[in-house]
Amino acid sequence: MSKKNRDPAISNCTAGTAEGITEIRRKEVLLKTGALQNAIFNSANFSSIATDAKGVIQIFNVGAERMLGYTAADVINKMTPAEISDPQEVIARAKALSTELGTPITPGFEALVFKASRGIEDIYELTYIRKDGSRFPAVVSVTALRDVHGGVIGYLLIGTDNSERKQIKEEQKKLDQRLHDQQLYTRSLIESNIDALMTTNPSGIITDVNKQMEALTGCTRDELIGTPFKNYFTDPELAEVGIKLVLSEKKVTDYELTARARDGTETAVSYNATTFYDRDKVLQGVFAAARDVTERNLQDQALREKNIELENARAVADKANLAKSDFLSSMSHELRSPLNAILGFAQLMESDSTSITPSQKNSLAYILQAGWHLLTLINEILDLATIESGKVLMSQEPVALDEVMLECRNMIENQAEQRGIKLTFPQFDIPLYVSADRTRLKQVFINLLS
Repeated sequence: MSKKNRDPAISNCTAGTAEGITEIRRKEVLLKTGALQNAIFNSANFSSIATDAKGVIQIFNVGAERMLGYTAADVINKMTPAEISDPQEVIARAKALSTELGTPITPGFEALVFKASRGIEDIYELTYIRKDGSRFPAVVSVTALRDVHGGVIGYLLIGTDNSERKQIKEEQKKLDQRLHDQQLYTRSLIESNIDALMTTNPSGIITDVNKQMEALTGCTRDELIGTPFKNYFTDPELAEVGIKLVLSEKKVTDYELTARARDGTETAVSYNATTFYDRDKVLQGVFAAARDVTERNLQDQALREKNIELENARAVADKANLAKSDFLSSMSHELRSPLNAILGFAQLMESDSTSITPSQKNSLAYILQAGWHLLTLINEILDLATIESGKVLMSQEPVALDEVMLECRNMIENQAEQRGIKLTFPQFDIPLYVSADRTRLKQVFINLLS
């Protein structure tokens, strides 16, 4: 059917139907919009506060009542959002906005909605004050409400209680600070160590060092990190073997290497190292501490040299001791032979009593007495085992003091008279005995008198 022959009634019906559909859709949109608005204004999860252009509250939803403790009747047409906000924060916000935007802004409601009134999206943190005076942090989103001509007719402030998030944030901040403090403490321990410390990954690549390691190598921390550990030693292969040994044995002690600094300086170091792991016990690498043992090695060398000197000195002493033994052994014959001859001759003369006078006989007795005493001493002196062991055998027995004194007098008195010395010996009315070694006691007296 051509357009020219279309029935007007049908055309009117079609037009009416289209208008009806449009109207239905418009009503559906309005219904959905109304439902959305009702959902927003009746939500208990966030506060919705709508004001007029001057800031006087016109709508105060269920969520606002729950959060702030006011009823809608308490605030509608009576208060502005500035009156439920921290006044110091409102003043601070006005000052900050004035500086930011270059225009003076009055502390109060204007500071809360100024950006929104200029069409700028505005979301900020603010402390709300409840009816009972308690406070809580809130995140506030502000939107300007406009009429069909674009004029501002009011403002919508949607707020959420930020207490939990703020608490989590504060706790996280504290945890971060504790972690930071712990890291600083750990770092200070590492840096204060007198040894050169470093860590490597399992491949022997340096992952961290302390100041002492920088000093040892002459390189900065940044230069060292990421480079092979073995590069800083005179024997790289031995250094690499050390890393492998730690990985296989879990630790090594006193592993000696020679470090070579950038300027060529070489330092003998002794490494103690161990493996380290993460919280899941996965191997992370090797932790090693190197101590400069240059001084210790010098001391060890000096000690070795001193030990050699002592060994040589001992050999000389042993040789001298052997010579002493040989000397004493030969002297024993040279001393005892003439002494035995003297004693034998004296005994021979004593036995010929017809040809000697009583005075001569007494003299021979003194000679024999002194000779036997001297022979006893020589025998003991020549007893090398006794001398070298430091022990002299004592033969204790009852010794008559008057007899010992008389023997000493006979041996010493003539010598004293030749020097013009008169000796006086005590006379004992009764025999006196002491428990002693007769030879030793007699020698003590002779030593004192001679």
